[in-house]
Amino acid sequence: MSQQAQAPSTLPAVDAAQRRLVQVLFVGVFMAALDSAIVGPVLPALRAAFGVDNRTAGLLSTVFALSSMCSTALMAYFSDRHGRRPVYLFSVALFAIGSLCIAAAPRFDLLLISRAIQGIGAGGIAPVASAVIGDVFTAERRGRILGLLGATHGMAFVLGPPLATLLTSTLGWRWLFLVNIPVALVVLWLGARSLPGQPTDLAPGPIDTGGITVTTLFLLCLVLGISRLPDSATGMLLWPWFLAASGILLAALVVIERRQTHALIPLELFANRQLAYTYLLTLGVGFSMGGIVFLTTIATLAYGVSVEHAGLALLPLVLCSMVGSMAAGRLLNRLGARNLVLFGFGVLSLGYLQSAVPQTGLAAFVVASVLVGIGVGVVVSGALRSVAIDEAPPALRGRAQGLINIFNAVGTLLAVTCISAIADFEGGDLTGFSHAYLAMGSSMLVMLFIAFGLKKKSASSVTGPSPRIGK
Repeated sequence: MSQQAQAPSTLPAVDAAQRRLVQVLFVGVFMAALDSAIVGPVLPALRAAFGVDNRTAGLLSTVFALSSMCSTALMAYFSDRHGRRPVYLFSVALFAIGSLCIAAAPRFDLLLISRAIQGIGAGGIAPVASAVIGDVFTAERRGRILGLLGATHGMAFVLGPPLATLLTSTLGWRWLFLVNIPVALVVLWLGARSLPGQPTDLAPGPIDTGGITVTTLFLLCLVLGISRLPDSATGMLLWPWFLAASGILLAALVVIERRQTHALIPLELFANRQLAYTYLLTLGVGFSMGGIVFLTTIATLAYGVSVEHAGLALLPLVLCSMVGSMAAGRLLNRLGARNLVLFGFGVLSLGYLQSAVPQTGLAAFVVASVLVGIGVGVVVSGALRSVAIDEAPPALRGRAQGLINIFNAVGTLLAVTCISAIADFEGGDLTGFSHAYLAMGSSMLVMLFIAFGLKKKSASSVTGPSPRIGK
C-alpha cells in the first residue's frame, strides 16, 4: 500500500490479500459477537433440556462475559509477545472447541465449563483483530475497517434472535453452537494464509505471571462486586467485600506492573493523556451500551407494548447503530476521532434524556431510541480504537486494544447495575426507570465534556510501513 496520505476519494484499491485479511477478521469477530446474541432466545430450551431455573440458566451469560473479559488482557499480551497470527488462530480454535463441547455437553455443569472455554477464545478475537488492522493498514484505511468491525455487534443483535429461534425450533438448540465449527475452520484456513507473519524484532522477555494472576483475580472480584445486586441477605453481605477486594488487588497490580519490563498491563499507557482519555471514554461507551438493556422495560411500562413484542421496539435502535458505526468509519479520516466522539456522546445525551420523559408518547420514544442507536454506533466505531492505535507504541498495540475491550465490558456491567439499582430503590416502576435514565443521560453529558480532551487532529497522518500479509 502507498504510505502517502491521500484524499478518501483517491485511495488506492485494496488488493486481494488485504480483502481476504479483512474478511478473516470480520468473520471471526462476527462469530464471537453472534454467540453473545443467541443465548437469550435459547434459554427456555436450555432450562427444559437440563431442568434448571432462570437464575441458574443466566449463569451462561455471566460465565461467558467473565471468562472473555479475563482472557482479553492475556491474549492481547501474547499477541504483542509472539505475533498476531498465532494468537488470533488460537483464539478462534479455542472458541470452536468450546462451541463443540457445549453442543456435546450432557450436564449443565459441563455446559458452564464449555461456555467458559468458548469465552476465553472469544476474549482474544476482537482486540487482536483491531491490533492487526493497526499493524497492516494505513490511517486512511483503518477508519472504514474499524467501523465495519464496530457494526458487527449491531448485526449480531439483529440476526442472532431470529437465527436462534429458527435453529432451535427446527434442528435443536445444540446446532446453534455446532454451526460455529465450519465457520471457525474456514477462518483458521484463511487466517493461516492471510494474517501477517510474526515480526522479527519481538523480544518477549519473561512472562508476567504475577500480573496475569492479580489481573485475573482483580477482574473476577470487580465483576462479582458490580453485578452482585443486593437482592438477598447473602448478596448484601458479599457485595461490598468483592469491591473492597478488587480495590486491594488493583493497588497490588500497580505495584507489580511497575517492576515488570514486559508487563501485562503497561502503566505507561495510562501516562499518555490521550490514552487515558480514551480508556475513560471507552468506559462511557460501555455504559451507553448497557443502558440499552432496560429500554424495552420502558416500552412495556409506559406504552403498553407486550413483553413478547418488546424486542421489536429496539429494532430501529439496532439498525441505526449499524448505520452509525459504518458511517462513522467512513467519516473518521475526514472529521477526526474527536469530532465523531463529541457527536456520538452528544446524540446519546439527547436520546437518553428523552427516554427519561415517557410522558411525551411512543413516537418520542422511537425518536429517542433512534438517537441512542446512532450515538452508540458512532462511539463504538473505530474512533477511539484509532486513537489507541495512533498513540500506543507498536510493541504495546495489542495490549492497548485489549484495555479498550476491558473498559467497555466494565462500563456495560456498571450501567446495568446502576439502572436496576436506581429503579429498584424507587419500587421498580416507571418513575424509577425515568430517574435512572435521567442519570444515564447526565453521565453521557459528562462523557461529552471529557471528549473535549481528545486532540483535534490525530497523529494518524504519519504511518509506517505495513508488515507482510500472509507468509
